[in-house]
Amino acid sequence: MSSLLICSGGLDSVTLAYELFSRKLLTKMLSFNYGQRHQIELEYAAEIAGKLNIPYECIDISSITSVFKGSALTDDINVPEGHYEADNMKTTVVPNRNTIMLSIAFGVAVSQDISRVATAIHAGDHFVYPDCRPSFAESFQIMQDEALKDIAKIDLLTPFVNFSKAEIVKVGNNLKVPFSQTWSCYNGGTIHCGKCGTCVERQEAFFLAGVDDPTNYFDSEYWKTVSKLPPSRIYS
Repeated sequence: MSSLLICSGGLDSVTLAYELFSRKLLTKMLSFNYGQRHQIELEYAAEIAGKLNIPYECIDISSITSVFKGSALTDDINVPEGHYEADNMKTTVVPNRNTIMLSIAFGVAVSQDISRVATAIHAGDHFVYPDCRPSFAESFQIMQDEALKDIAKIDLLTPFVNFSKAEIVKVGNNLKVPFSQTWSCYNGGTIHCGKCGTCVERQEAFFLAGVDDPTNYFDSEYWKTVSKLPPSRIYS
């Protein structure tokens, strides 16, 4: 079966790219410029597509999302620091981001005769983003079945929806994913800050997975001070 993958250039979606590629199911990779301050992630997505020799396209939807206010990812608001589950991470929500991207991806899949759309939403996102939860994925599939009724049958593939970030790191490690060629930091720049929610989550995931983290962080120790893991475990 053919699959269109929404790939941000982050650790999760790149791991899913390698998983689908290993099964000879990856047909195309699709990214979105939604005005995110960390647009460097799009460069990583394009590089991975080139590395895998998979057709790649980046669609600019920033004219749509520019009217959304209040998100630290697209507005003039500081990206919060701390653990990913903290309430202040809600400022990183971009309203309907996944809904918009998936809707476009389903349209692309229909027009290019691709049978599945894959996205790497995972359990670590459930705390902050409602459009990353299993109930959203199930509801979106129902909506698309109605929207494309008598036109096409496109399946939504979310293999990581109940995986932790650490479990995804383990999958990626087994697939020899080049983690150094993935981007997580919401602050952008050229080096991961080490303090924003996604940097903290990334570092903790590698630690829990028991996999060496090749990422260059501006601050590689901060995550230990905000982690919910027992200090005895971190510093053992």
